[in-house]
Amino acid sequence: MSNVLTKHEPDSAFSNPGLPPHKHRLSDLDEKAAKRAERQVAGLFTISILAAIAGLVGYFLFPAGQTLLGIRLGTTVLGLGLGLGMLGIGLGAVHWAKSLMSDVEVVDERHELKSDEETRAAAVEKINAGIKDSNIARRQLLKGTLLGALVLAPLTFVLPLVGNLSSTWNFRVLTKTAWRNTPTGAMGRRLATDPEGRLIRAADVTNNSVFHVIPHDLGNLPGEDHYLEEKAKAMVLLVRIEPSELNTSAGREDWNYHGIIAFSKVCTHVGCPVSLYEQSTKHLLCPCHQSTFDLADEAKVIFGPAKRALPQLPISVDDEGYLIATSDFHEPVGPSYWERLK
Repeated sequence: MSNVLTKHEPDSAFSNPGLPPHKHRLSDLDEKAAKRAERQVAGLFTISILAAIAGLVGYFLFPAGQTLLGIRLGTTVLGLGLGLGMLGIGLGAVHWAKSLMSDVEVVDERHELKSDEETRAAAVEKINAGIKDSNIARRQLLKGTLLGALVLAPLTFVLPLVGNLSSTWNFRVLTKTAWRNTPTGAMGRRLATDPEGRLIRAADVTNNSVFHVIPHDLGNLPGEDHYLEEKAKAMVLLVRIEPSELNTSAGREDWNYHGIIAFSKVCTHVGCPVSLYEQSTKHLLCPCHQSTFDLADEAKVIFGPAKRALPQLPISVDDEGYLIATSDFHEPVGPSYWERLK
């Protein structure tokens, strides 16, 4: 049997099939079902409202300027409030559209778009028709809960941005570490190895040697009640590099001692401990996301997602030859946050 090719008929030979029969939803036919859908949508908007309120309460209930635990709890509650608040609005809007708004099929003939008065009037008419189809005028419960959700949900991220409403609602806990404390009569806080707590003499630090360092006698001075939190902020990596290889900027000439330099171990990306040192390149690697810092160039970022150099700890020696911190870090340690200027 052979195939026979026939010439296509012109398009006019095909009739317009039109739209399929419209299928009414249960909420279109039964007002009880419509009311039930309305309550469901309002419930989702109410969840959004409650989540936003919980996030805002958490922001004030766990002030970030007190402890690292407060930072974690405050940020977690605020994030959950923001996420659930936006999720409630989104789910409520979708359910509203699918169950209560008009779903009648409309054919809109294509025509040339013109910015004349007639077109504008038609556009306004369609907008009004859309408002009418949404039934928002009839559904007062939806109107109230939607308005409340839209007002409260954005506050969960707006409030921290306007920030610093009080001296206690900020991240100043990260601007000060245990290195600020100095025993009475001492020249500065001595450096000690971690975890042994052994004091470090400058003469014991050879070229390219690496020491993991914490403040000596950590936890025994005023303000150091939370040992683990203070240790997490104050961890330092100590390295000795030939002074001729160091790039030292103005004002930092006395921050190192004969090539002995100390930098925070808290990565400026998300706070992982930076501890992988490569002697040949003088590079320090964060094992979490591979941010790489050049210790010979003031720990500036040369690769990875980190955006800031590691804070440097100014050091010197005391009368007995032990390494000491002459001051605290001159900038907050760790990742960036809202109140940070840079």
